[in-house]
Amino acid sequence: QEQLVESGGGLVQPGGSLRLSCAASGVSSDYWAIGWFRQATGKEREAVSCFSNSDRSTRYGDSVQGRFRISRDDTKTTVYLQMNNLKPEDTAVYYCALHSSSTWGTPPCSEVYFGSWGQGTQVTVSS
Repeated sequence: QEQLVESGGGLVQPGGSLRLSCAASGVSSDYWAIGWFRQATGKEREAVSCFSNSDRSTRYGDSVQGRFRISRDDTKTTVYLQMNNLKPEDTAVYYCALHSSSTWGTPPCSEVYFGSWGQGTQVTVSS
């Protein structure tokens, strides 16, 4: 059974940094992708960044491009989201999600393609 556990959220001042971790277990295929999504109060969930293990490609939402960086620990199925120069509008619950397939390929960075989800971690950017 696939499971994901997020960690690393918290309270940070504007301009600060946080690193989120997403540890996945029960992944039986090498063809997987992990995405980070966030949902602010009163807003729809949006895609933040995705990593595909098939081709090691990365994608970012326009609002975080150049500030966030997604990466993978090659020794385990863990993906990190390094968030720099955080802004108050980055405040949200951040979720990681897993796409797993028996065939090679990279899914779009959209929540409908990701079937297993973590419980979420709160990120608050405030002075």
